[in-house]
Amino acid sequence: MWAYNSVFYQIYPLGFCDAPFENDGVPEHRITKVNDWIEHIKRMGCDAVYFSPVFESDTHGYNTRDFFKIDTRLGTNEDFKNVVKNLHKNGIKVVLDGVFNHVGRGFTQFKDVVEKRYDSRYKDWFHISFDGNSNYNDGLWYEGWEGNYDLVKLNLRNNEVVEYLLSAVRFWVDEFDIDGLRLDVAYCLEIDFLKRLRALANTIKPEFVLIGELLHGDYSQRVNDEMMHSCTNYQCYKGLYSSFNSMNMFEIIHSIQRMFGSEPWCMCRGMHLLNFVDNHDVTRIATNMNNEDHLPLVYGMMFGMPGIPCIYYGSEWGAEGDKRNGDPSLRPSFEEPKFNDLAEFISKCAYAHKKSDALCNGSFRSVVLQNTHCIFERKTDTERVLVAINAASEPAECHFDAGCGLAVDLLTNRTHDFGGGSILPPYSVQFWKMEK
Repeated sequence: MWAYNSVFYQIYPLGFCDAPFENDGVPEHRITKVNDWIEHIKRMGCDAVYFSPVFESDTHGYNTRDFFKIDTRLGTNEDFKNVVKNLHKNGIKVVLDGVFNHVGRGFTQFKDVVEKRYDSRYKDWFHISFDGNSNYNDGLWYEGWEGNYDLVKLNLRNNEVVEYLLSAVRFWVDEFDIDGLRLDVAYCLEIDFLKRLRALANTIKPEFVLIGELLHGDYSQRVNDEMMHSCTNYQCYKGLYSSFNSMNMFEIIHSIQRMFGSEPWCMCRGMHLLNFVDNHDVTRIATNMNNEDHLPLVYGMMFGMPGIPCIYYGSEWGAEGDKRNGDPSLRPSFEEPKFNDLAEFISKCAYAHKKSDALCNGSFRSVVLQNTHCIFERKTDTERVLVAINAASEPAECHFDAGCGLAVDLLTNRTHDFGGGSILPPYSVQFWKMEK
């Protein structure tokens, strides 16, 4: 699967393109802005773009009106087709947000129910009761996603609904030639729907990837050969930054070990989860970190641990955004990309990750673990890499059996001699490729 060896770049298009929050119905060719960022995305070492919602919606993209039309505020289907073509031309895969659990109140079929009530042929597309009323005084009750009544929950046990959604996916492949889907709130989706979607993915395009949004619990229940290929790694998300903020490497290493270690009870061993330090739903990493010197280190940890690394647009140069100020603060428009010292370091991590079989696909084993520093091993049959991170402001001396005398740091191409132990420089990340 191509995604397992890739580095993703996430764009939230409505914010990225500075579109108005409310759908004003005014056509603007804003999505073509992505074309101007392609060189930057390549420079960052990313070879896949994950677009948050791009289809016609009421406001923020997750309240879909039309699954077959690019949002008017972003442009036309032809505009987006051109963007995907340019990304593909530059070796960059495209993954779209598949929002299949719910739709917006502006969704044509739901509007038909509100208007025609019992006589609507779509009344069974949703979870409707004509004996109640909604927060919008529709004269009927319907289920909204987690109590949000601008998000009308679809009835995924209705075969007509499922066929409609699968036809949309076929359309996206035929029209835009996309390479996969990120499934919004995949923890809410019906198991049978996920199985049918996976069956379609297996035939619609070679290695068409399905990555689900999962929070906690046993990921293997939905990430398996019958359903999704991968999911968001929220179980390690908090530890990625709080382990540095509290100077406690035990937190993140124990989380990684619990999920990807060699013990039989490690539930995600062999999986390739989507790793992130921030995204469109959470506070940006530069805002979350107590010590700005730790900012490169948290990215080093993400690129060194098992999984698929994903960078959120703007965070690569240290853009800030606080969830407490509302979602729009997390989803801004930047006039142009920046490439500073942080971005350069992240790009080096990205290139090192992609060219290393061990970092992409290797097992995980903790080698040295202290509050302020850690060393862990990633290993395949063909390669062995030691990831060393020191979060302290002073050097850390480590004594361990490296298993060989020499290594090459994949970030600097410098040779490292393990004779007599190893000194980790302050605030450092190293990817040591071990000599056989």
